[in-house]
Amino acid sequence: MLKQVAEGVLVHQSELIQNNTAVVLGRDGVLLIDAGITGDEMACLANDLRELGQPVAAGFSTHPDWDHVLWHAELGEAPRYGTARCAAYMEDLLSNADWRARAAEALPPEIAEETPLDLFGLITGLPADTAHIPWDGPKVRIIEHPAHAPGHAALLIEERGVLAAGDMLSDVLIPMLDDTTNPIENYLVGLSLIEGVADDVDVLIPGHGSIARADEVRTRIDQDRAYVHALRDGRAPSDPRLGPSAKPGWEWVDDIHEGQRRRLAQGSERDGTSG
Repeated sequence: MLKQVAEGVLVHQSELIQNNTAVVLGRDGVLLIDAGITGDEMACLANDLRELGQPVAAGFSTHPDWDHVLWHAELGEAPRYGTARCAAYMEDLLSNADWRARAAEALPPEIAEETPLDLFGLITGLPADTAHIPWDGPKVRIIEHPAHAPGHAALLIEERGVLAAGDMLSDVLIPMLDDTTNPIENYLVGLSLIEGVADDVDVLIPGHGSIARADEVRTRIDQDRAYVHALRDGRAPSDPRLGPSAKPGWEWVDDIHEGQRRRLAQGSERDGTSG
């Protein structure tokens, strides 16, 4: 079901892991940001758009994680964009003969049989200097940054004061670091770039979890930065997304944190910077 969060901007949320698909109304159709995760949900989204009389004019994937590069035939054949780095990552993955098996391994078992892969990852990369998504609708600024995944981008719908943040600024997921040699630095750079537009944001749509408004936007930025600083400094984070205060059903986020803590500690030991 579509829910309006700002003028001309609606959100469809998945049942599992609360993926948010942003729908931006344009002149002759809509822009879909991160289309969804199961076949039935994407077909439902397509049906909702038909009832609104709104075809899909363009799609955009904020980054190349499996749950952000899916598509459904009923959504049509509109161009599906991403940053050049996001598209290159997907092109490299799809060049492997076993890409389908690799993608299937990443799917949660609860939805593995319900997630269509036929149109998986077919992203057109925009040139690196592209400032806005090329479509006939409100200006959507691309804020590419190095946090979390290759070619990750947040999108600022300038006329609506709406930021689609991809896999950052969630109230249920902690910051998930990339697997490069500088994951902490990359994440902090990403947060700084997003913070640079925070004054223009009235509504935040995270990749997962609930919508944030007004002052909550900076609260989310501060919360993500505090978590990353705690990891960097080897401290236990005081974070409501972890431990007993975590949202019911999201206790597994503790496992993500523990894995990140161990990986960074091992890296410090190899570099001789621990203790």
